[in-house]
Amino acid sequence: MKNPYEVLGVSETASDEEIKKAYRKLAKQYHPDNYTDNPLKDLASEKMKEINNAYDTIQSQRANGSAGYNQNGYNNSQQNRSNTNQNDTGFTRIRRLISSGRIDEAEILLNGMSERNAEWHFLMSLVFYRKGWLQDARNEINTACQMDPYNREYRSFQQRMGSGAYSSPYAGRNVNTAGGCSGCDVCTGLLCADCCCECMGGDCISCC
Repeated sequence: MKNPYEVLGVSETASDEEIKKAYRKLAKQYHPDNYTDNPLKDLASEKMKEINNAYDTIQSQRANGSAGYNQNGYNNSQQNRSNTNQNDTGFTRIRRLISSGRIDEAEILLNGMSERNAEWHFLMSLVFYRKGWLQDARNEINTACQMDPYNREYRSFQQRMGSGAYSSPYAGRNVNTAGGCSGCDVCTGLLCADCCCECMGGDCISCC
């Protein structure tokens, strides 16, 4: 199967809006109505079908959470697609755990994973941040952005931390704290929940 991203001329990390824009541009260029009584009409029609199929494939994959591609490029092997789907399912579960405040469970699942890609480091950053380990969270989000520099979600979280939008009373993981839930803990939890909600299509805090 031909890489649908190559057909549309976009990167596999392109946003949904960028993909839609590329599709509309190509559709306008190769629409059969532009080739009436033109010897290239059949070729244009075939190209239009290819463009439509590529766009539909990408939309379907992203909607189902099983994109069939990874950071190393589009993957056509059934085995690799299966591995990607399993990782997607695991990461989705971890996002939900973080969003619901079940941080320890999320950390256990992350530590049990052998493949530590950009998504892994991003989620571990959220876990560390929720625990109040600010420096560790920064280290993890910086690693995630280095591995996947075009991911807007990772960049957004990194910029918010760098600008001080996310603050924490604790610097590192070795700090001992008293029991209970402070006002900072509540705010931190809400911000992490908002981040997870945004990546899953929602918005917990509209102003962020």
